[in-house]
Amino acid sequence: MEAPGPRSKVGAYVALTKPRIIELLLITTVPAMVLAAGGWPGTGLVVATLVGGSLSAGGANALNSFLDRDIDELMERTGGRPLVRREVSPRNAAVFGAVLGAAGTALLWAATNFLAAAISAGALLFYVFVYTVALKRKTVENIVIGGAAGAAPALVGWAAVTGTVGLAAWALFLIVFYWTPPHFWALAVRYKADYEAADVPMLPVVAGVERTTRRMLLYTGLLVGVSLLLVPVAPMGWVYLVAASALGGWFLHAAWRVRRDPARAMRFFTDSTVYLAALFAAVMLDALLT
Repeated sequence: MEAPGPRSKVGAYVALTKPRIIELLLITTVPAMVLAAGGWPGTGLVVATLVGGSLSAGGANALNSFLDRDIDELMERTGGRPLVRREVSPRNAAVFGAVLGAAGTALLWAATNFLAAAISAGALLFYVFVYTVALKRKTVENIVIGGAAGAAPALVGWAAVTGTVGLAAWALFLIVFYWTPPHFWALAVRYKADYEAADVPMLPVVAGVERTTRRMLLYTGLLVGVSLLLVPVAPMGWVYLVAASALGGWFLHAAWRVRRDPARAMRFFTDSTVYLAALFAAVMLDALLT
């Protein structure tokens, strides 16, 4: 087999960081910063926070890939990942992830403040050791509890601006926390056979698709309620209230349709990403206009 060239090697390391997951995390960071500042917090601060957060999240994802390389080999969805294809050695992946995580924490500490860096580091450790090591292969509630790591960037963004974490920041955290289970369960419904093959106790494998879609609808309802909680807590203006209400109704309808027809799971997975991006865009727009 021909040795991979420098470009493909760089691509393999980039793939280890799971850039599409990082994009989702960054969607929540900037609006949280704008809301915390009551306007644009400054381009330098935003860039430093995004770079530091991306490095930290990329490190967590690389370490997750290192720890999950055995089950990734068993699943069709993850069969093209760099460690499965032997494009990166396990040792190098682990070192790469640790270095990225440390670099992200150091940058956040230097460019923002200790609290933002500590929250980011704590999210990395939670994702790697609590979700990946302690929960993922052992409990059906893995993604429910583990979702706290993905909700942390909203707290990081808020702390980077204010040096504190207020009630509005926790409301943003809860939005992402309740969004994560239905988002990920939709993927788990689609790839149920993969998780069965890897013996990972995702909800569709343990409880069945019917119960999973029921819980997706329940969590979507809780999510919509939490999204409206931000209005009095922040407080938010009419721009966010109208957007959150309209988006919530649309997303609840999407969850109800999956409940009726589980074959729509991947459509719901895509819709959930659109929902989160649009909701946090409304947070930012409201903060900039009011």
